Amino acid sequence: MRFNVLATALVLGLAAAGSAQAERLTDQPLVDAAWLNSQLGKPDLVIIDIRDTPKDGTAPYAAGHVPGAVEAQYAAYGWRAKIDGAPGLLPKIEDISAKIAALGVSDDTQVVIVPAGSDVAEFGGATRVYWTFKVLGHDNVTVLDGGYKAWADAGQAISTDVVTPVAGSFTAKPRPELRAEVAEVEEAIASDTNLIDARSVAQFIGKEKTNTVQSLGSIPTAVNLNFDKFWDKDAGKFASKASIDALVQQAGVTDTDGLITFCNTGHLASIAWFGLSEVAGLKGVRLYDGSMSQWTLDPARPVVVQN
Repeated sequence: MRFNVLATALVLGLAAAGSAQAERLTDQPLVDAAWLNSQLGKPDLVIIDIRDTPKDGTAPYAAGHVPGAVEAQYAAYGWRAKIDGAPGLLPKIEDISAKIAALGVSDDTQVVIVPAGSDVAEFGGATRVYWTFKVLGHDNVTVLDGGYKAWADAGQAISTDVVTPVAGSFTAKPRPELRAEVAEVEEAIASDTNLIDARSVAQFIGKEKTNTVQSLGSIPTAVNLNFDKFWDKDAGKFASKASIDALVQQAGVTDTDGLITFCNTGHLASIAWFGLSEVAGLKGVRLYDGSMSQWTLDPARPVVVQN
């Protein structure tokens, strides 16, 4: 069913976001549709719909969204940037901070990220945006588990009203300890710290690669934790802590201190980072957003192919 009557109140709520010291609405990395529905209209809440326009050109936000949500498509809004030939990197701090503020987010705002929830690869947009908020020092962020699909399947209200946010006042407080760059990866290789390759097995062993990566193979010492293992296909939601703990054990990851996740462009790796750091609660997990696309730009950097 569709309800547009909430729109006026919700827009007013967005305008007031950040105007006062707000109480944190949740400290959980994932929330369900019932919880989000119970929070609609609160002035310290900003819901960000990151669904991309599919190949058929259908505009998902215009067709229906969570009431009060603002649109910031994952691929089009500028959540990631190409820097020095490497795609998918964290944008310059001043650029991404301005984009976040333009969505109505202030320092005290509770952010809820809503992906489509169609599959785990698509859900990676939400985990990457979540990581972006975290690495910028904004803890008040969570993801709608199961995405918009879970919201609609639960029979929650759907709006077609376009929400134009009032700009917030967002100040980044960067946390470099959540991000790995080339130097940290090189140190991890030397110290035999577990690097987590979140790509498919075929890409990990060097049988396949994407066009953004210059050579086949993986980073030396890496362990493969396929991104799709972090998704409960039957429930259409993110994997549980228990299943992630079992996954880590099965992969033979014995030293979980200071893990670094990577993939091709830092997208799928954010799924693994989110699962290991936020859901399983492992300490010191970092995301190498440059991943194999950046790593292989320099042919002198080592790459391992498994026969």
